[in-house]
Amino acid sequence: MTQNMLPLAEMAVAVLTTSDGRAKTAYSRDFAAQWRAARQAGDLPKIGAATPPDSPARPDAPQLLNPRDVPHRKPGTPEGRIALLHAVAHIELNAVDLHWDIIARFTDTPMPIGFYDDWVQAADEESKHFNLMCDCLEAAGSYYGALPAHAGMWRAADDTRDDLFGRLAVVPMVLEARGLDVTPGMIRIFQQAKAKDAVAALETIYAEEVHHVAYGSKWFHYLCGRHEADPTPKFHALVRQYFHSDLRPPFNEEKRAEAGLPPDFYWPLTKDGRPTPA
Repeated sequence: MTQNMLPLAEMAVAVLTTSDGRAKTAYSRDFAAQWRAARQAGDLPKIGAATPPDSPARPDAPQLLNPRDVPHRKPGTPEGRIALLHAVAHIELNAVDLHWDIIARFTDTPMPIGFYDDWVQAADEESKHFNLMCDCLEAAGSYYGALPAHAGMWRAADDTRDDLFGRLAVVPMVLEARGLDVTPGMIRIFQQAKAKDAVAALETIYAEEVHHVAYGSKWFHYLCGRHEADPTPKFHALVRQYFHSDLRPPFNEEKRAEAGLPPDFYWPLTKDGRPTPA
């Protein structure tokens, strides 16, 4: 089976250099299926090496704006709910690229095969999430690209392009962990609107994002063990180096703990550096 497969790093670059969102995620899901089938057959597919682009290919739309210039719409309105779905779709498409980028960009760092199993699985799930959001947008009479979007989504990847430690700390353990904090509120918005398909899609995303944060925590701790580094101060140092803001409560402490993030990882990185008194 593996004889006819591209090396995994080349699969990653094929995804990263595809601009259309639906086409990008189709490649992503097909490559993930090939990888899983080979692994389930007991094969050890080639990781290979490839040069990922500095930035992933993107469609002509949406227009990318400075975060402060993205229009804010009230989530209680139909237009606001469409804007929220569009924002989540944009996040998920970037997540597809982030997970394939970590596969292609750091092949010079020897990692166990389980590292690649995890990020292929995460990329596959993010691809599913993007398509779920696109389906919800289209059911609401819109589409991905109809609204402007956040231009800063790739900054964390760019900042950590030479630092696997930093990539693990900032992308899954900060940015994706933030999704665990805010998704329950989004689910409530769509529950109130009786938008069953959007609720189901967001509940799927919420459940699976816990795993992605956990992958980050697992491999971050693995590298700490390899380098005999204390994980907590190492995490704090990397986030202060690469993340250009304080972390902002409230935090979903239950889901963060489930994903392997204890409070002493993130509370010291808030403005006050301590939990808000009850």
